[in-house]
Amino acid sequence: MLINETKKKVWHGEVRLADTFLKRAVGLMFKPSIDYALVFLLPAETRMNASIHMFFMFRSIDVLFLDSSRRVVDFKLAKPWRVYAPAEAARYIIEGPVGIIRALHVEVGDEIRWVATRDEKRPIPSPLGIPKDLKFGQANGSIGLSQAKSGGEGLN
Repeated sequence: MLINETKKKVWHGEVRLADTFLKRAVGLMFKPSIDYALVFLLPAETRMNASIHMFFMFRSIDVLFLDSSRRVVDFKLAKPWRVYAPAEAARYIIEGPVGIIRALHVEVGDEIRWVATRDEKRPIPSPLGIPKDLKFGQANGSIGLSQAKSGGEGLN
């Protein structure tokens, strides 16, 4: 969800974070359709850091550039195969489907907040079970595994 705190407008779409180098590098490239917003968390607040390219993009997107206070310093309808830089230094970039700017009534100076969708990664179950005769034990100040002896005892 994206919220324009200044105008009390809300966009109720999914929001994901680009909070690693790889996520920022890939961004929304190669996506056949874009149905979520991606918030780029940049390492520094500069114009150069906040410049974006639209290479390998299949459609236009809305882009908001925010400073470290989450205030809009620039916004654009970005078209494929072009390069964009904000008018002022930015610390965050929000990219998403066309319509976000209009839905939030965005103007320079507006404060934008986001609520990211939880990225719940579930563990993949192991196809192998743990043998029932393994025991945890402690010996010589370390913890280890041992196979239970016929008497059912592990490490002592």
